Parts: sequence; C-alpha cells; structure tokens
Amino acid sequence: MYEGQSRARAGLAFAVVSAGTFGLAGPLGKSLLDTGWSPLGVVLARISGAAVLLALPLVGILARGWRPQRAHVRTTLLYGAAAVAGAQVCFFNAVEHLSVGVALLLEYLAPVLLLGWTWLRTGLSPTRITVAGAALALGGLTLVLDVLGDARVDPVGVIWGLGAAVCLSVFYQTSASDDAPPPVVLAACGMLVATVVVLLVGAAGILPLDVGAAAASVGGVAMPWWAPVLLLAGVSTVVAYSTGIVAIGILGTRVASFVGLTEVLFAVLAAWWLVAERPSLTQAVGGLLVLAGIAVVRAGQRVLSTDRPEPVPVG
Repeated sequence: MYEGQSRARAGLAFAVVSAGTFGLAGPLGKSLLDTGWSPLGVVLARISGAAVLLALPLVGILARGWRPQRAHVRTTLLYGAAAVAGAQVCFFNAVEHLSVGVALLLEYLAPVLLLGWTWLRTGLSPTRITVAGAALALGGLTLVLDVLGDARVDPVGVIWGLGAAVCLSVFYQTSASDDAPPPVVLAACGMLVATVVVLLVGAAGILPLDVGAAAASVGGVAMPWWAPVLLLAGVSTVVAYSTGIVAIGILGTRVASFVGLTEVLFAVLAAWWLVAERPSLTQAVGGLLVLAGIAVVRAGQRVLSTDRPEPVPVG
C-alpha cells in the first residue's frame, strides 16, 4: 500500500515537473518569434536540438544491448509524427489565427477527448466524481486563459486548435502504450521522427520555415539566439517530454492529462517572470479551480480502482 502511494506521489512529481518545463516554452518561443523566426522555425530548432541532446543517452542504452521490437517502431513513428511534430505545428498555427488563450483552451480539450475515447473504447463510463473534476478543471482553465476577454475566433484557427488537441491526446496514449519503448528511447527517436516531418513540411512549402541570428530578449536580458534555443530544446523539450512519459506510465492517461493542465499555470507564471505579463485576480482564481479539479479527478480514479478487484500478479 505504502509502495503504491509512494509511486503515485513520484508520478505526480514527474507530471508537475513536465508541466512546469513545458510552460516555459511559450515565453522562450516568443522571444525568437519577436526576432523574425517563423513558428515552424521555432519548432524545428526545438525538436532538432532536443534530438541532439538525447543522442548520447540513446547511444548508451543501445550499447547496453537494448534492441527495438516491431511494435516499438510503430509506436515511435506515431509519437514523433503526431504527438511531437503535429501538436507543436498545429498549436503555433492556431496562435496565428486565434488569441493564445483560445488556442490553448482548444488544445487542452485533450483530457476531455481522452475521457470520451476511453468511454467508447472500453464501454466504461467515467464516474460522476471524474466528470465533476473535469468540468471544474476546464472551468478554471477558462478563467486562467481569460478567453472571455479579448478572445477572437477564426474558423481556420479553431481547426488548427482542435488538431493540436487530437495530437496531444496521441501523446498521452502512445506514452502509456504497452508497445512503447523506454522513455528516453521514445523521446529521442520521437524527436528524430518529428525533425524529419517538420523538414519535409518546410521543404514542401506547406508552411514557411524562417530562422534568424538576431539577439533575443528573455526576461529583459539580451541573449544570443542560441541561448533561448538551448533552453527551449534542453529544458522545455528534453526534460518536459521525458518526465511526461514517465508520469504517464505511472499515473495513466486520465490523471496525467489533467495534471498536464497545470502547464497553463506555469506558462502564466513564466510569462509574468520573463515577459512581465502579470496574471489577474481572475487568472489566480482559475488556477485554484484547475488544481481543485485535478484533485477531484485523482479522487475519482481512486474510487474507480477500489470498486474493481485487484489484478493477480503473474510469476
């Protein structure tokens, strides 16, 4: 029992670290966009840099004798193409047509999509506690993003935002799959696949691929362009994706996806710190509601698990 509780606490810690490091991506990416980079250029720098940083631990795992299976290859291709490349490209293009708040809200419909998908796939409806927690978290998210303020809606942006939500759902599903390779392998190879996908999109002229060498401003400090790229690739990608995969493996897709909503809270705090965007009282109240909703969803999962017989260990 205590071992299970300790494992759950570790999973929550990994999920919070993942959300926090993901939350830094917005301000860091914005510092590059302000100097003339295109969204696709920022995505390429982020994932290709992460692929380079993850190459060494990947080589170490292969040197110890680990070899992929056929199922690992399929999962990794789906993860890299949809969960990494697709999610980021869809989100940044949604931001071009919508306010950041609306784009984020659309992307973070992913937990709701996962609840519905699980219901359809297994026939097991979520508990009332889980539904209440989901509604509370999404209501709080609406306040955090202040979508009723200066929000603007464009159908093209809505399509991109919903695409980001679907791709984010794929991230949670593939990370929790029994066919997924070890977390570092999945993250490293997924970044390689995503880099190839983004390069193909840029080479085909589907989206503009622009980068620059001008100094960027992060937190009021002028930095060479490679500094925010390194932070974006190392902290907001390598750490974020790796800890997120581990968290999903421990907590499951349902709880991990709702804990992932705290990324928005961290993004608001990071924007306050790095680009002087101070959160309002409404956003603070919304943040508390998001945290409360996560706690309710977690409680709903515990109720569901106690209603079912424990699996019998094999071997």
